[in-house]
Amino acid sequence: MRTVLSISLPEKMAEELNAFARETGRNKSDIVKESLSIFLWETRLSRAQKVFSARAKASGILTEEDVFREIS
Repeated sequence: MRTVLSISLPEKMAEELNAFARETGRNKSDIVKESLSIFLWETRLSRAQKVFSARAKASGILTEEDVFREIS
């Protein structure tokens, strides 16, 4: 199932999107879907990092070496 979403872009952003679509031979919808997907993934990752970073620090895990030591 698909949902249609209409968005309003500032003129400069719309021009950049049009140019990028022409340069890459992709359609604007696919570019926006991919961009949104990346944004959502990065947002979820950032939230998880904040949660687990606090837990790790409370457990004394401060460096990558600490992480490797704990999982080895």
